[in-house]
Amino acid sequence: MAAAAAVVTPSGLEDEVSRSRGEGAGEMVVERGPGAAYHMFVVMEDLVEKLKLLRYEEDVLRKNNLKPPSRHYFALPTNPGEQFYMFCTLAAWLINKAGRPFEQPQEYDDPNAIISNILSELRSFGRTADFPPSKLKSGYGEHVCYVLDCLAEEALKYIGFTWKRPAYPVEELEEETVAEDDAELTLNKVDEEFVEEETDNEENFIDLNVLKAQTYRLDMNESAKQEDILESTTDAAEWSLEVERVLPQLKVTIRTDNKDWRIHVDQMHQHKSGIESALKETKGFLDRLHNEISRTLEKIGSREKYINNQLEHLVQEYRAAQAQLSEARERYQQGNGGVTERTRILSEVTEELEKVKQEMEEKGSSMTDGAPLVKIKQSLTKLKQETVQMDIRIGVVEHTLLQSKLKEKSNMTRDMHATIIPESAIGSY
Repeated sequence: MAAAAAVVTPSGLEDEVSRSRGEGAGEMVVERGPGAAYHMFVVMEDLVEKLKLLRYEEDVLRKNNLKPPSRHYFALPTNPGEQFYMFCTLAAWLINKAGRPFEQPQEYDDPNAIISNILSELRSFGRTADFPPSKLKSGYGEHVCYVLDCLAEEALKYIGFTWKRPAYPVEELEEETVAEDDAELTLNKVDEEFVEEETDNEENFIDLNVLKAQTYRLDMNESAKQEDILESTTDAAEWSLEVERVLPQLKVTIRTDNKDWRIHVDQMHQHKSGIESALKETKGFLDRLHNEISRTLEKIGSREKYINNQLEHLVQEYRAAQAQLSEARERYQQGNGGVTERTRILSEVTEELEKVKQEMEEKGSSMTDGAPLVKIKQSLTKLKQETVQMDIRIGVVEHTLLQSKLKEKSNMTRDMHATIIPESAIGSY
């Protein structure tokens, strides 16, 4: 009972594992029960049912062209790469189904990153994941089943699914139809004539005391009638034919109850005897098969040793060739690295050369072009014209200035002559 109680839920299984490793409060060490190794098969079967409720055939299998997994797909190792891809695909789909955005993993993504993202989403739902992420990289095992089962439960909660109590159908017992005849004695007539009593285990039986009393009364009536019969006139042959004709109908028909535990016990004994008889024959076949396989393995081992001894020199030559091949590969890698470096330098030099060529082309085109010279000549002609104009303006200005000076000089002379006073005028004063 303790072992069965230790493996009720996946979380309980993890607690059991941690306790068996000496983890937890008080460092209490508790050994796992004998059924813990098979608990992941139960979890896997529940997981398949939950995936069917979530309609994963249409949403996952058909879209990705995947085969439907078996009841023990993630519990047993078959193909680690395929199982890991199936695990990642289902986990991503369940996380999206639970209302969390999660990108569908691709074939060439980093497995460690995918596992880390899945565990972080699992912890965000409030689930515990106290195991190393490397346990999920194999794609099978109890931890893989536990993670997928938790995600499936969260998806069912998100869509509002609830488990209901099972409704068992009412079994109706088929009534056997029996031809009615005055000479046939059935269970219904017996129930009408005798008292029916019901026991605690719902088994019907006939009261023997009442039946005995009824039989005694019938015998007394028959004996009273026989006193009048002194001699029988019935033919013995006709009596025998009548007995043979009526005999099949003179039977008591009692319906068997399939719920009776005695029938189950009889079936168990029958199956047990059948198993034991089949086991004896099968065990002989298996023993002979085991002996043949053992002899074949011995022959294969001896033949393998003989082949190894005969091909020892070829194996040594192969190893030497492998060593030479590895050395040649190392030299090739070194040479390849040098070639890559020189290719990079060559590309840089080629770029610089292209720049120099472009500059030379620009300078050559500017030197052979006559447009600048024409512009210079036009500028010189314009400059000469402007110089002539300036000279004329300067001459005009000098002439005007000379005229103004001469005029000023004449005015000063006239003023000087006007300021000389005659002496006669002076004396009169």
